[in-house]
Amino acid sequence: MPEEDLVDIKFRLYDGSDIGPFRYSSAATVDVLKQRIVSDWPKGKTIVPKSANEVKLINSGKILENHKTVGQCKVLFGEIAGSIIMHVVVQPSLAKTKAEKKVDVSPKKAVCTCSIL
Repeated sequence: MPEEDLVDIKFRLYDGSDIGPFRYSSAATVDVLKQRIVSDWPKGKTIVPKSANEVKLINSGKILENHKTVGQCKVLFGEIAGSIIMHVVVQPSLAKTKAEKKVDVSPKKAVCTCSIL
């Protein structure tokens, strides 16, 4: 594989720590990057992604889409010497969040009071 087709990427976590840098081919998809992040997630963190679907990658202020390749995103990266830093955001799945919000499913009683002075 030619050296020009390889890109060094470092992933910055919410607390300022990093995962990587790792070297990826320009043909690698963003989904592959997310799977690598989940598998290499540091132990002892308070926030831990359970799957690649909970991970969002941000570079140059844009959320990267799963089907895009590193080569397609290179336009965002520009011509940078050294490692590219991508920010990692962990967002729990919506199904879990909605389930947690619906804990109190008991019907609410309408209470009406009037005070006449």
